[in-house]
Amino acid sequence: MVTTTSRRAHASSPARRSVLAGALALPGAAALASCASGVDTTSTADGLTLLNYEDIDAATLLREQLDAFAGDSGIRTTLDTVPGSGAAQFPDKLRTRILGGNAPDVWQIWGGQIGQPFVEAGLTLDLAPYYDEYGWDETLSPAGVDGMTFLGERHGAPINVASLGAWCNARIFEEAGAAVPTTYDELEAANEAILASGVTPGGFGGKYGWHIMRLYEYLLEVTAGPDLHDALLQGEESWDQAAVVESFDLFSTWNDRGWITPGALGVAPADAEQSFVQGTSAFTISGPWIEGQYILPSGQPQEEFATFLLPTGHETVRHSGFVEGLMISSTSGAPDDAAALIDRLLSPPVQKSLQNTQSAALGAPPDAEQFPLSAKWVEIRETSEIYTIQDQAFPKAVADSYFSVQSKVLQGDASPAEAARDMQQIVSEWKDQR
Repeated sequence: MVTTTSRRAHASSPARRSVLAGALALPGAAALASCASGVDTTSTADGLTLLNYEDIDAATLLREQLDAFAGDSGIRTTLDTVPGSGAAQFPDKLRTRILGGNAPDVWQIWGGQIGQPFVEAGLTLDLAPYYDEYGWDETLSPAGVDGMTFLGERHGAPINVASLGAWCNARIFEEAGAAVPTTYDELEAANEAILASGVTPGGFGGKYGWHIMRLYEYLLEVTAGPDLHDALLQGEESWDQAAVVESFDLFSTWNDRGWITPGALGVAPADAEQSFVQGTSAFTISGPWIEGQYILPSGQPQEEFATFLLPTGHETVRHSGFVEGLMISSTSGAPDDAAALIDRLLSPPVQKSLQNTQSAALGAPPDAEQFPLSAKWVEIRETSEIYTIQDQAFPKAVADSYFSVQSKVLQGDASPAEAARDMQQIVSEWKDQR
């Protein structure tokens, strides 16, 4: 267990339980199921439609590959992208399109409890025939394939297998006299040294909830350890216990001591995530896309940046991770064309052209010269296990309620003990509904 010298009392708010009311109903689940038949997607005469959440630069690279695919195959694909909101909003936008009778032929989605509702509603194809046809079992990451397997069937083809850790401005660490931490206590010491140098240690954005969640889930891994952490996510152990209270206490401490972005709850993830590159924070918790998305375009020397596995103090040091994949709509008028598109996108040459540093394609590891920090995570994954990122471990409605609990702790509207009790109620109701 972790101890800290900073503890604060929170005033109990009568409104704190409002987050729980009605939170666990999956929005539109019944309506989604009713759309599983009889609704056409984009007309085959118009080609395919691909929906994802890429930013502008990534979407530009992707459109170039879609144009090349059209030239080679005659299959035209229209790309629709909803950047910026992440898992907090994209599933709802996808759901809205489906309910409106405008389902894309192919969509990108996260694994776990984010993608599963679409499978349960009968909205996605079992891709087993295409796995056989294209040999995806041999060319794609086994962990990625597992992450896109739902109810024993392969309803997605993995495109990304992401590992999350600390990405830092090494120059700021050096100027503050802070060493790369190898224990949690050393991380706290580094925070204090960096703060004393005039820089905010951790860059985290609380808008949408999922970005700052990365800090909380790390702290829970520290206080609970691997086995208990996994059991909590599965609803097999009560959240109303000391290890969870301690994790929320540490979460509050990081905010109280100024170790995270000031006013973090109102800060957009994209702004917080790149703040260590801009020099307004020392580090963030993110994945390999950071290198191509922010570090290289900055034009700053690569040696000024570093990445490391966050220390947990446990014999098994794990890190957060997630899988993203591509699904085919069960109402697509051209599923074979859609599968051909997916196979093209998952080919190593295309993955390399897309500069995907977290590719699920086994033949497309990051170039160690161009992306040295991303390549380091390939090595880290050889010895460090992944635990499921929390907004993928929970259904979206549960994750949204969880984000609200996080926010209340940072705002001082719920004590760590109250937050632990609230989380137990949320998870217990979800487990009962299952």
